[in-house]
Amino acid sequence: MRLWFSAASEVPIYRQLVTQVQLAILSGDLKPGERLPSTRELSRRFSIHPNTVSAGYRQLARDGWVEYRHGSGVYIQSELRAAETPEQILDQHIVAFFKAVRELGLPAVSVRQRVREWIAAPPPDHFVLIDPDTDAREILLTEIRKLTAWPATGITVEEATKTDAMLAGVPLCRPSKIKMVHAVLPAGLELIPLQIRSANRWLDPELPSLKNKMIGVVSAWEDFREIARTMLAAAGVDPDLLVVRNPKRPRWQRGLDQTGAILSDAHTAATRELPKGPRVFVFSLLADAFQLELSKFSDNSQFL
Repeated sequence: MRLWFSAASEVPIYRQLVTQVQLAILSGDLKPGERLPSTRELSRRFSIHPNTVSAGYRQLARDGWVEYRHGSGVYIQSELRAAETPEQILDQHIVAFFKAVRELGLPAVSVRQRVREWIAAPPPDHFVLIDPDTDAREILLTEIRKLTAWPATGITVEEATKTDAMLAGVPLCRPSKIKMVHAVLPAGLELIPLQIRSANRWLDPELPSLKNKMIGVVSAWEDFREIARTMLAAAGVDPDLLVVRNPKRPRWQRGLDQTGAILSDAHTAATRELPKGPRVFVFSLLADAFQLELSKFSDNSQFL
């Protein structure tokens, strides 16, 4: 096993030793049961204080990487525990990265340059929804902004080709638009597909009980109106009892006050005045679990 130590580094020498041994174990360069150099040997070879080496070995022992054998030395644990802590899991990913780089045969200079570019890039601080449909963007942005404290903006697919538009942004898109958006995104950006609510969660349990009454459907997004028609029909609602309206059209409120319930998207419910009489059901396009996906970015951005 080869070791490198830099006295000029901000990382303490003992931590340099710990990290290199951990990575060597994870990569297979050090095998279970293999003996490590003695404290005296490392101290003499690299001109570092024996206490520094001892501190590194003690840390490795506390973390379960090595074991002391009385009168014999320090050995790699015969049965290493699976990675448990975030730091251990991160180490595994780092090892996998270096293995992948070796297999690609990329020049070391190119690898270091790309890593520097990633580290130098500004950390993400907002979401960017990329969608070709203006009405769909408005609805999804309304929902996304309710799920996270991070700012969220929306742009077209054409606008996503401009690097400035994506600066410090985490790109999002509908599952049906992944291929289209991937084709135009700048290299190196991770695209996060939105998690859409399951079809069997589309209708509120109380809506089918209103199937003999008039039901309003209000949305500027044509797809929303069509999905609502389909799902209500599947629930046994007579199509003739549906009052379907586009709130961007004149006199869109006509007849809605005569309905027993109104099914609306989140953006329409937030920006339009719906009749007071009927009960309003606001349907969310995004799955409840997607809030957790968003929080992985916004809650941990200080580490990126």
